[in-house]
Amino acid sequence: MGLLDGLLGQVASNVDIENLASKIGLSPDQVASAVQALGIAHPEPGDTVTSAAASTGLSPDVLGQIVEQIGGEGALGRFASLLREQDGGGILGNLASGLFGKS
Repeated sequence: MGLLDGLLGQVASNVDIENLASKIGLSPDQVASAVQALGIAHPEPGDTVTSAAASTGLSPDVLGQIVEQIGGEGALGRFASLLREQDGGGILGNLASGLFGKS
């Protein structure tokens, strides 16, 4: 979760996966999956939260809380942009494979 924490730290102060998980009432793994799904879904057409909900199985309300905790849509956009910048090593493809069950 170090990569996600590092990227989240660049867009929102005092936000990390463990802290976010305790605030939302989810496991750190669930929050990491949700943050990854939100980052992947943000630049795609359609509603980000709805798309991320479909891929994670988490409710849109919970995902909306996560977006709010990381600083709203603007922060999510910056996070998604940073995630794409880090994709030189295929991060997004690996994340999407894990999220959508592809190998």
